[in-house]
Amino acid sequence: MSLLIIVIALALIFDFINGFHDAANSIATIVSTKVLTPFQAVLWAAFFNFVAFMIFKDHAVANTIGKTVYSDFISLPVICSGLIAAIIWNLLTWWYGIPSSSSHTLIGGFAGAAIAFAFLSKGMMPISEIIDSDKIGKTLLFILLAPVIGMVISIFYTLVFIQNKTWLKVGILSGSAIALWLLFIGFQENKLNENMNKFFKVDKYTYAVEIKHDSTQLHKLEIAKEKAQSCSSFLSNYEFQGSDVVVNDIVNNVDLKDITISKLDDKLNLYFKIDQLKNRSKLNPAFKLEYAAAQAIVDSLKPITKKYFELGSTGMVAAMLNKYSISPDKVKDFTKAMKVDMKADLKKEIEKADNKIVRWGLSSALILFALMFIYNEKIKEPTAKRTSSMFKRSQLLSSAAFSIGHGGNDAQKVMGIIAAALVANGSIVDIKSMPDWVPISCYVAISIGTLSGGWKIVKTMGTKITKVTPLEGVCAETAGATTLFLTEQMGIPVSTTHTITGAIIGVGATKGIGAVKWGVTISLLWAWILTIPISGILGALFYWIFSLFI
Repeated sequence: MSLLIIVIALALIFDFINGFHDAANSIATIVSTKVLTPFQAVLWAAFFNFVAFMIFKDHAVANTIGKTVYSDFISLPVICSGLIAAIIWNLLTWWYGIPSSSSHTLIGGFAGAAIAFAFLSKGMMPISEIIDSDKIGKTLLFILLAPVIGMVISIFYTLVFIQNKTWLKVGILSGSAIALWLLFIGFQENKLNENMNKFFKVDKYTYAVEIKHDSTQLHKLEIAKEKAQSCSSFLSNYEFQGSDVVVNDIVNNVDLKDITISKLDDKLNLYFKIDQLKNRSKLNPAFKLEYAAAQAIVDSLKPITKKYFELGSTGMVAAMLNKYSISPDKVKDFTKAMKVDMKADLKKEIEKADNKIVRWGLSSALILFALMFIYNEKIKEPTAKRTSSMFKRSQLLSSAAFSIGHGGNDAQKVMGIIAAALVANGSIVDIKSMPDWVPISCYVAISIGTLSGGWKIVKTMGTKITKVTPLEGVCAETAGATTLFLTEQMGIPVSTTHTITGAIIGVGATKGIGAVKWGVTISLLWAWILTIPISGILGALFYWIFSLFI
């Protein structure tokens, strides 16, 4: 338990450092254009970092981070080593004012420590059996794509905003709002299906079959896929009918007996701390007997869960208590632990996919920009002073949007690490079962970190890449926010640093290639490229040191 507390503390410290390390991303342009003072800007950013907690419920990025390493190679020492490596690299880059990626630092440290653990415990083996190459591949790909996407979108917004024909500008912005709406509807539909795959444990059985080569799980995988696919026709009604109708349709038309029993088995494992004891026994042989005894109890009770639909919840618990005696003071807790509510679980998974707030927010922002142009250029006589004032006010909106994207993207990365630690400790069944205190504490930590600022990086981001005007600040921040919301929906842990840097380069490039200080940009690229390998090496080194004492 003490190591788990240390890991959680280190994760929140990393989150705090991430906040002040990446504060520059969301406040650099708003400070450099003098819309807000530095102190006002960090307050603004910190507030909207926390607002993200009330918007993002799916935690797709957290799930990606937590599952970067396969479960067999996740342990508390691995996570602890990865966090120490990430914290050191983050502090080094902050000290030298280099806007490197906290996201990739964390992934590199975690993966490096896991690889060291695998090699030290099992000898040389394919890295693809240690880390999820698909998730790592997407993350590496978006080291390049995130800044490019941010740059392209910022160029698009800048060219639209400087367009002299008001109605053409308004038409493009309105069309873009509709396009974003439809795109996010598509993301929501994909996420609904993904969440059903998770609900029916398709990913768990796929891992068992494809990575562990457990052919006995093949039948379960096929059934899980079939059940998840059978929900698709009902999920398509979610946008118009809501979660209650969809849940009732699934419960009434899809056989949930197998998954109900599987979840009851998970509850047994959790109550008797099977995963926790298993992990402890790997580190300390003294726990092997306790683990074996607990596993024997669970194995003896699991046949009773298969009679759940015959006995009912009360009858099943009574049968278990007849087979295994529990002290009277623990009966109430055991009874509560074995309760299962499939409707509530289904509703929770379905509602996690809802992106209505993000969809309305992005589309409404573009419509608001269109209305501002109509007011400023058609209703009022356009002047340079009025236009500048309009864009300065608009930066409050665009920087708030980017801060929400930053909070929703970066806080989730630490949530994934803490959730992985809780799974490794046996405190929860899987990452999607993380308790509410995890996201709350992560969003609080990153918000407090943002309040601490990061003035060296503000200088680099706000002035050294290119000189930014209020109009360009709006374009860069709106492009960055759009990119972060897009990648969050796809569950890809991108770097807010990379994203906003690409967006700032984009607005600079619209003034001509010479407007961008490419020497500074190239040095930033080197920092981005080196972050994952260096933090990975550090993670492996710290795990090796850790292994000398365990």
